[in-house]
Amino acid sequence: MSIQRITALLKKEFGQLFKDRRLLPIVFLAPVIQLTLLGFAASLDLKNVSMVLCDLDKTATSRSFIQNFTNSGYFTIEYATDDYGSIQQYLDDNKVSMALVIPPRFGDKVLRKEPATVQILLDGSDGSMAATTMGYVNQIIVRSSTQILTEVLGGKFPVGRVEAETRAWYNPSLKSRNFMVPGVLVLILLITTTNLTAMAIVREKEIGTLEQIMVTPIKSYELILGKLIPFTIVGFTNVGVVISVMVFAFGIPIHGSVLLLFLLSGFFLLTSLGVGLFVSTISRTQQQAMMTAIFFMMMPMMYISGFVFPIENMPKLLQYLSLGIPMRYYLVIIRSIILKGVGLGTLWPEAVMLLLMGVCILVASALRFRKKLD
Repeated sequence: MSIQRITALLKKEFGQLFKDRRLLPIVFLAPVIQLTLLGFAASLDLKNVSMVLCDLDKTATSRSFIQNFTNSGYFTIEYATDDYGSIQQYLDDNKVSMALVIPPRFGDKVLRKEPATVQILLDGSDGSMAATTMGYVNQIIVRSSTQILTEVLGGKFPVGRVEAETRAWYNPSLKSRNFMVPGVLVLILLITTTNLTAMAIVREKEIGTLEQIMVTPIKSYELILGKLIPFTIVGFTNVGVVISVMVFAFGIPIHGSVLLLFLLSGFFLLTSLGVGLFVSTISRTQQQAMMTAIFFMMMPMMYISGFVFPIENMPKLLQYLSLGIPMRYYLVIIRSIILKGVGLGTLWPEAVMLLLMGVCILVASALRFRKKLD
């Protein structure tokens, strides 16, 4: 192996990278923009749920009950009506996501210590959001019932109660952004390094410089190293940039070892670079390479890796298929290091699997690429 030839190739690759003014923003600026947009958009937190109020009781008791919803910070009364029949129109027109109906004599029943009911109507088009909303509604109703019992019984309950004191570890505020943003880091790293590797090599084919390189004394493995090393550096740079945005812009601290995070990110880079190298061997144009990488490589990884949907909720077949997705193991690693602060002693099974899969994918892709060159 000639260090001089590899160095010359590295100079050529970096020269092309920094000379292309259209590519530089994609490499270094696009990940920041993607993280910022996805970080703010990819939030499953419930807040400001719009609702229409139909208070047919209009007593102090009903107003006190309504305040438990408005004071929670999760619900906002956008409309109020005394016509029960008009509620459906508000939901049909997508003006609100929920309706709260308080029937007549609600206050009287509470004062007479009789069971009192209210009606909650939800837009169930988005089942996940509706289920989350119902969970918050139930919490508020339970809290309101406890408050009423306390007032009626003077704070003394005739029977014993079981009270749960819950503590959420690793994400005490229960912000979904703290869970999603580290996953976005994985997605950005996959997209950037895979697409850049595939398109850079295919671009060499399109303009004919790859054939010119092949007639030089450069060996095939030297060419592979010369192509992959620059994008490895780009990948680590993206990791550093994205982590900085995550910490300083989103306020998500890294509780684990930053050095371990970079080390295991290198394991994942073996996979993304290998996938990009493989795509370059089956593509003739840059457009074909990009479409192949996105639709046949990245999207399946994203869907069954646990980035979007919990693996436990998938059919058994997809759960077994996810075992062969490197992104699954890297997601566990990145979230565990950032949120839980665990080390290699806990993550070694995922690290070993990620390393083995990365080496296998990269070696297989390099052999195929070398065969194409020969």
